[in-house]
Amino acid sequence: MNSAEHEAYFTWRNYFMMLLDRLPVPIAISRANGEVTSANPAMAAEWGLAPGQVRGRNLLDLFHPSDSAAPQMNRLIEALRLGRRSRYTIDVRWTVGGRETPREGELIVEPVGDASPTYPALLTVLHVRSAETSTPSGPETEVSAVEARILELAAAGATTAAIGKAVGLTVDGVNYHLTRLSRRWRVPNRTALVAKAYVLGVLDPGSWPPAQRRRAE
Repeated sequence: MNSAEHEAYFTWRNYFMMLLDRLPVPIAISRANGEVTSANPAMAAEWGLAPGQVRGRNLLDLFHPSDSAAPQMNRLIEALRLGRRSRYTIDVRWTVGGRETPREGELIVEPVGDASPTYPALLTVLHVRSAETSTPSGPETEVSAVEARILELAAAGATTAAIGKAVGLTVDGVNYHLTRLSRRWRVPNRTALVAKAYVLGVLDPGSWPPAQRRRAE
């Protein structure tokens, strides 16, 4: 690869990652063995993590196929072995941010990439079973560790770029979480979001710098 091709590759890759971060649909890219190489904020939020914390983990450690998914799993494994390019739907269950109540949905898994002697990458899109569970279940005061840290930094007046640097997210990733919280709490902007976090008891009004209120055991 010459220097021009090298530069074009990284330009394209950065553009692709920017688009991936903006998508509200949970998406991950993994190796054929299920090891995640990249995940957008929507996917990482399903476990209360930042995208960087999902990288390197295995999809089968994060999602648990249902008993009925075994035939599709076998077809996917056979397709990878034979170099086929087909789309497979796998029923899965998982928990959000370590909460006890499981969620259900479908992983749409598709081998991608040019034909080669090696196994292809997998593009995985998550479809939550019901629109009613598009946000984490439980009391509205429950937030993930990533959301809590973003709220702390926002309350301290940090810029979106500074928040992203602190939590390992892109600017678009931070905006995704802020928008998600604003919709959940029905507030119009970041100022109102921080105020609502104090009203709901998510942030401790007696702490500076801002910090999440510690729950009683």
